[in-house]
Parts: sequence; structure tokens; C-alpha cells
Amino acid sequence: MFAGLPELGISNGEDLKETLTNCTEPLKAIDQFQMENGILLPTLQSALPFLDLHGTPRLEFHQSVFDELRDKLMERVATIAEGKEDDRYGKLEELLEKSFPLVKMPSIQPVVMQVLKHLPKVPEKKLKMVMADKELYKVCAVEVKRQIWQDNQALFGDEVSPLLKQYIVEKEAALFSSDLSILHNFFSPSPKTRRQGEVVLKLTQMIGKNVKLYDMVLQFLRTLFLRTRNVHYCTLRAELLMSLHDLDISEICSVDPCHKFTWCLDACIREKFVDGKRARELQGFLDGVKKGQEQVLGDLSMILCDPFACNTLVLSIIKNLQELLSQDALPRVSLQSSRRMTRFLPAMMSVVVDDHTFIVEQKLPSEEKSSLSYPTTLPDAFIRYLQENRVACEMGLYYVLHIAKLRNKNALQRLLPSLVETYNDMAFGDIFLHLLTGHLTLLSDEFGSEDFCSVVFDGFLLTSYSRLVPFWCPLTFREYTDTNTRTEKAISPLRKSDLWFYCDCFQSKNRAKLTEVQCKLSADAACEDYKTQCYLEQLLK
Repeated sequence: MFAGLPELGISNGEDLKETLTNCTEPLKAIDQFQMENGILLPTLQSALPFLDLHGTPRLEFHQSVFDELRDKLMERVATIAEGKEDDRYGKLEELLEKSFPLVKMPSIQPVVMQVLKHLPKVPEKKLKMVMADKELYKVCAVEVKRQIWQDNQALFGDEVSPLLKQYIVEKEAALFSSDLSILHNFFSPSPKTRRQGEVVLKLTQMIGKNVKLYDMVLQFLRTLFLRTRNVHYCTLRAELLMSLHDLDISEICSVDPCHKFTWCLDACIREKFVDGKRARELQGFLDGVKKGQEQVLGDLSMILCDPFACNTLVLSIIKNLQELLSQDALPRVSLQSSRRMTRFLPAMMSVVVDDHTFIVEQKLPSEEKSSLSYPTTLPDAFIRYLQENRVACEMGLYYVLHIAKLRNKNALQRLLPSLVETYNDMAFGDIFLHLLTGHLTLLSDEFGSEDFCSVVFDGFLLTSYSRLVPFWCPLTFREYTDTNTRTEKAISPLRKSDLWFYCDCFQSKNRAKLTEVQCKLSADAACEDYKTQCYLEQLLK
């Protein structure tokens, strides 16, 4: 408790014990000890007896004086650090040398930590002593920890890793929540709101203005994204940069080559649309990347892989296609566009025209309607590019969401079976299924139809059951061995909350289909989710 006092020439409890042990007159020894170690203020000596008369213990008096002086000293340290004197840090270093021996003394420790906090460069010896002592490391300010972390990547990784895991858990909790609708889904929160999340704020505080720590975090995110392919790391990469932008930390924003691109894209996400002007700005940033800047392209790819960015970009494309439809025009394709896009867009437009024609015809008087039936097939090019091209697949999936929002049952029955085989099984990804589930809440009445249920379940959803893993298996990750590296591979099966919603939709309207679903689940030996089985059995009662 009194460690460090002898180094400063101050007597402690051991000295008093030794004095009392060796003295012949204890009372005089105590008086002498009090005189030598008490408050050196002559006028105070005559006032202390009055405190005794009022029953105020000397310990209480000295403790109150000590607390007041400590608070004043800490305020003075902050004032010196904020001042403009050239020798201000020299004064703090001098104070640190005098006070650091008492760093483990609880009553003095706050003063030492205050001095360490305001020193832009703490002596290396002191940093090593703080890092080696777990208790000191735990209580020191984040400003001190930054100086430790920048030269100790492993320790910084230990601090950051739980936050990254927490971020993924929070994103998946929002994604797999059963509380969703067309008005409230994963993409509903604004960018500003998302950046107020606990993890983003903590990482921002940990980084401060330290470029080296920022680069470390980016390297962690790159590594994790390449290892797991989890797109939520891309979201965190963009949110972290924009959080630093909000705080106007130019030391970092000015050196990140992706800053202006991310800033422009963030504005598009906020407005939920990419207009022509911002599209040209974004294209200009991409064109400005020079040969040899592969890492910049990699970071830009991560930012564009952010689900919120993809959602905004593809929704803007669908909106533009709808505007072209109203103008009886076709999309223009630049010379730089790939041949796949030049062939896919006409095929997609033909599907869009078919659906729009049907919607318009339904609004006509019965005598003006044509006898043509709704088309049941899709252009071969449309289906082929859904399977071969990621961009085309994204556009196709978001068009399915668009027609679901319009409650176009016929278009859904036409398109859903084509999603069984898509690029990298994107149609069975968590994000698309989350959005599709929310959009299908608009079609709850349609689940009373046998044909519609067959298309949704047999034609689309249940096809993932045999091709991926049983979607009731309680494991969400499977470990597999790839050469000598053991990693975790994420599986994207149909989620429980999604199927619960579907069961609710036709609970009393289609018992035959519900029985069929339960039979398929019960037939699988890996089905161990008791809660889900009970839920289905309850629906069948």
C-alpha cells in the first residue's frame, strides 16, 4: 500500500513500526513522527486541537486535505498539458519521475495516470513497466495504451479481436431477427445511426489519431474478410473510416486513399440512391487508381462489397430501369461495359416489360384486356447470367424483391424457380433471404394458394435443403481442412426465423403443405432442434 515512499525519502508504516519497537518513550516518538511527516504549516499546529475538541479524527482531516490537494494537482496537470509553454512537457516528465515510484499506491495512482495520459511520448521504460503489470495496464488511459499498442501488434490484436467478434454477432442478430417487415429490415438504419454502435465507437476511441493503429485494424479486417468471406467486415471497414471522418480526424482521413470514395458512397447510402453526378464521381475515383496500387483496389473492393453499398447501388439500377420503362427507352451501355452486361440487360428488360405489361393490363377494363396469358418462361440469357455473373445475379435478385414489393404473385411464381441455381448460391445467402422474408409479408394472403406455396417452398426454399446442409442443424459453422490450414467456413442455410414466418403465413390455410414440411424435417437424422419440431407440431394441432 505504501510502496515507493522510501525511494522519495518519506517515512511509511514500516518506519513507524521500527521507531516504536526501538524507542523507550512511545508517546514522544509518535509526536516526533507526526511533526516530521505531518502538514508542514506552522499555523496549522495550533488549529488541530480545536478539531480534536469537535471530535474530528486526525485521519479524516488529513484524508480530506489529501483528496483536495490531489484533485488540484490533477487539474494543474491538465492545465499545463493544454497550455502553450515550450517546456510544458518537460514539466510533466519531471513530475512523472517524482511520482512514478508511487504508481502502485491507490491514493497517488490517479495523479501518475493523469501525467502519463497527457504526455505525447511516454518514456519507453515507463511504458514497458505499465505493459508488464496487468493491473497498471488495465487502469491506464487509452492515450497511454495507444503508445503501447503501436509497438505491440499482438497485444493490440487481443484488444480488438473481441470487438470484431461482437460486431459480427450484432450484425447477424439484426439480420436473423424475426422482427422484420417491408418497413423495418436490416438496411433500415441510416449510416449515421449505424456509426453510433458500441463497437465502432470503441474502435474509433482506441485508434484516436494514430495512423499506425488504424492501419493495423484495416489489416485485421482484410485478413478476416479473406479468410471468412464475411461481408460484415467490409461494412465495419467503411463505418470506421466514416466515424473518423465525422470526428474530423484529418491525420487519418487525409492518408487513406479510399476516404473521398467512401465519403461519396456514404452520401449515396444516406439518400438511398446514386444519381448521375455521384455515379460519375465514383467512377472517377476508380479510374484514378494507378497501376501498382493493387492494395487500394483491394480496399475499394471491400468498401463496394459492403452490403449497404451493394443494396444502394442495385436499388438505384432497378429504379433507373423502371424509369426507362416509363419512357419507353432502353438502357445505354458504355464502351467499357463487358459483353456479358450488354447481353444481360436486354434479357432483363424483356422480363421487366412482361411484368409491367401484366400490371398495366390488370388495371384496364375487362373489355379492353387481351387474351394473352402471363408468360411462364424466362429468356435463356437471363437464366444463364444469373448463374455466371455476380453483378447480373445481384440485379436479378433485387428485381425479385422489387416485384415482391409490388405484390406481383405471377411474376414471383415465374422468377423464383430460376433462383435455385445462381452465382455462388447468392439466392440462398442470409441477406437476400432476410429481405425476401420481409417482402413476402405483403403476400401473406397468397399462401392460401396451393400453387403459390408449391413455388415458394418446393420450387425455391426447400431446394436448398438437399444442396447445402439441413437448415435445422444447430451448427452455423463447419470446420474443414484445406491443405495444412484449418479454418471456418460459413454456411448459409435457410434460417429458422424465416421458416417460422412462412409457417405462420399459412397456419390455417394449407395444412397439407405444412405436414409435408414437417415430414421432410423429421426424415433427416441431423434434425435436432427440439423447439422447431414442437413449433411445427403445435401448428398441426
